[in-house]
Amino acid sequence: MCSTTDTKMETNDEKGNSSPKTVILDDISSSTDVEKQYIAEEKQRNSFIENDVSENSHLHPPSSNWLPRWKLKFQENSKSISACTIYSFCSISMVLVNKSLASSYNHLIEGGGHRDLNILLVVFQAIIAVFCVEMCKQLGWVEYPNFRWETAKRWAPVNVFFCLMLFTSITALQYNSVPMVTIFKNIANISTCFGDYYFFGNKPEFLVLVAFGVMLSGAVAASWNDIHVSSLGLMWMCLNCLSTSGYVLYMKFATKAVKLSKFGMVFYNNVLCVLILLPIAFYRNEVLLFFQSVALHTPEYFTKNGFAGVVGFFLNFASLQCVAMTGPTTYAIIGSVNKVPGVFLGYWLFQDEITEKTWFFIAISMAGGFLYSYAKLRKSDTNTKKTVDYEGRK
Repeated sequence: MCSTTDTKMETNDEKGNSSPKTVILDDISSSTDVEKQYIAEEKQRNSFIENDVSENSHLHPPSSNWLPRWKLKFQENSKSISACTIYSFCSISMVLVNKSLASSYNHLIEGGGHRDLNILLVVFQAIIAVFCVEMCKQLGWVEYPNFRWETAKRWAPVNVFFCLMLFTSITALQYNSVPMVTIFKNIANISTCFGDYYFFGNKPEFLVLVAFGVMLSGAVAASWNDIHVSSLGLMWMCLNCLSTSGYVLYMKFATKAVKLSKFGMVFYNNVLCVLILLPIAFYRNEVLLFFQSVALHTPEYFTKNGFAGVVGFFLNFASLQCVAMTGPTTYAIIGSVNKVPGVFLGYWLFQDEITEKTWFFIAISMAGGFLYSYAKLRKSDTNTKKTVDYEGRK
């Protein structure tokens, strides 16, 4: 590998090219797998710099295009940290804003009682998401095909699970505290994993099963000791776990038949969400109830709805950027880590009454979530080593 680079440099010198010398890193064969990857990236980056200087030397002086390795590394780390921070902010904000919309304004609804506007809230956010993704398409930031009824019909079964997932999530937040909803969202990993095994034959590892046991036992014990938990609240949390798993599993099957980009899915999910849930909102008199509830028509309420819709859309951007900058394993770990500030912020903002025993079992369930992330990380490392060994034998 080094000899190829040396030949290339000699050829450039023979042509009289004044570009800076590429840094040669010797003895690649004795490096670890991580070092090999880093060295390859350094060589590729140096090659890009060399080509840019040689092809555009009349526009940019050679010295202005070269950056020290530490500065390049600093820029990469800064981008990774920013991507993770934005993703965490969007994820936590969605939970907190939806909790506020689902539980803090029901007393202002005309007629009071147990009436709510949860379906209409999902419709509001879906409309805003459609507007955002269309605007990004017009600006050339994203690409996806125009709406077609044939594609919509084939994608509709996935969207049914999507609508159920959003509706049950908001309703679960209405009847439960943020810490309880957060730990029960981990249970969706269990039903998804077993569904993946049943439908696709992907057998979970032993450490993953141990993590599931810790998560489930902690969640059950926490709900048992929560003084405000109700059978209705538990029902909505369980339905949310099942609908989330159904959405993930069915989408894995549907994407083989319907080829859509990430933002194509966002577009069709939200358009179909409006088409499916808006008639239901009319049937439940939520639209009429909203217009009759004049006390709801405040800048604060509309701002929160708008914020939830925009953040829900940009969460897709943030998740894609986080995966691109750090990798899927780090993305999964960040998803576990950002539950910690979400739990404490939810407790602090909504003044939920939680006993010391409940906090203890919440911590156990969240520890199970971290163990699950570690198990996935270890599996990812094992698969990477197998791939490297296979490539080395070829």
